[in-house]
Amino acid sequence: MSGQSTRRTVLKGAALAGVAGLGVAACSTDSKLGHAENPTPTAPVALGAPDEIPVGGAKLYREQRLLVHCPAKGEYKAFSAQCTHAGCVLDKIEDNEGNCPCHGSRFDVTTGKALQGPATVPLPAVPVRVENGKLIAGPKA
Repeated sequence: MSGQSTRRTVLKGAALAGVAGLGVAACSTDSKLGHAENPTPTAPVALGAPDEIPVGGAKLYREQRLLVHCPAKGEYKAFSAQCTHAGCVLDKIEDNEGNCPCHGSRFDVTTGKALQGPATVPLPAVPVRVENGKLIAGPKA
């Protein structure tokens, strides 16, 4: 009987170790993009009028998972708005910092750089342009 209980103990321990390992992998900061499978658009995305973004400021487009910064009149820089830690979408911009509501990561919306962890990798840049009076992010069609 002791042979069976030892085997069960070993199997239970192995199963628990496997589950614990999954938990660690789920929150790993080794990933470059967290759990964001497609952090940047794979097709052009219309965002609206460029004048909705104040010069020196940024706007969050949560539904499109993008943020756009306007460093100077007529210039735009776009980034994925999916946190590079676990793939959550940023929920707000304050003082030119994008906030991740899941684990508290913060990003510089002017550069995409991670300012506060657990994210350590910057937000991926996204091509952005003005076409026919509208901001268009992502690759050209």
